[in-house]
Amino acid sequence: MRIAVTGWTGQLVQSLLAQAEIAGVTVIPVGRPELDLARPESVRQALAATKPDCIVNAAAYTAVDKAEAEPDLAMRINGEGAGEVASTAAAFGVPLVQISTDYVFDGLAPRPWLESDPTGPLSSYGRSKLAGEEAVMASGADWTILRTAWVYSPYGANFVKTMLRLAESRDEIGVVSDQLGSPTSAPDLAEATIAVAKALVAHPGDAALRGVFHAAGMGEASWADLAEAVFAASAALGGPSARVMRIATIDYPTPARRPANSRLDGSLLAARHGLRLPPWQDSVQICVATLLAPSRS
Repeated sequence: MRIAVTGWTGQLVQSLLAQAEIAGVTVIPVGRPELDLARPESVRQALAATKPDCIVNAAAYTAVDKAEAEPDLAMRINGEGAGEVASTAAAFGVPLVQISTDYVFDGLAPRPWLESDPTGPLSSYGRSKLAGEEAVMASGADWTILRTAWVYSPYGANFVKTMLRLAESRDEIGVVSDQLGSPTSAPDLAEATIAVAKALVAHPGDAALRGVFHAAGMGEASWADLAEAVFAASAALGGPSARVMRIATIDYPTPARRPANSRLDGSLLAARHGLRLPPWQDSVQICVATLLAPSRS
């Protein structure tokens, strides 16, 4: 089975490549300059060369704060670009897995978000990702959307790597404690994405396997909780650690508003696909151990 994935270097792309042999699939990344979602006209030709059985749209404009100053670019990449990937999947007659985000919600619900809950993004990034979802749904493609949250991994730039880096030079780090979410390991997300792609290809007429699903780590945490778990795992392995000073969102202003509640309910993915991502605490320990391994050898 051949899975074409948009992007070269993102956390999910790298994790899909790492999982490919284990899962018995071929993952073919396609990114800039050949495929550039800011130039939707580049998409179809670039993907045609991969001869895919399924397409995963993992590429995106992900600079959440920068998107406030570049809303048109974010919309072109995450909205129009996603729509072109979906239209290409429809033209090729292959299913599409679109990766989306918790930022499509306003964060006001008192419980984890369900797929059926109304959306209400607070930021340009969130609006652009919601536009991408809507473009995929309107494309005529055979689509499934996986919303995820708070992604970290041994690859690229992410919160876990940032905390470990800061702890090398600081004894205390202020971390927001009044935003809740579902920390998600990119390797766990990659495993689920491949499983969903396989199911879509194997069961082309099964409507239950299609639609919007939430794919995030089990459990919930604040950013401060996540930081403390990172430092505990690192300290146990002889790595850098720091004290966490819990602060409020108001004390750490950013250009883009973040949802106070980003928790995602994964029950539907478990019921329809038989998939439930591991508890975030377990996956954080694995990620930290992987990141520290070179320095311990």
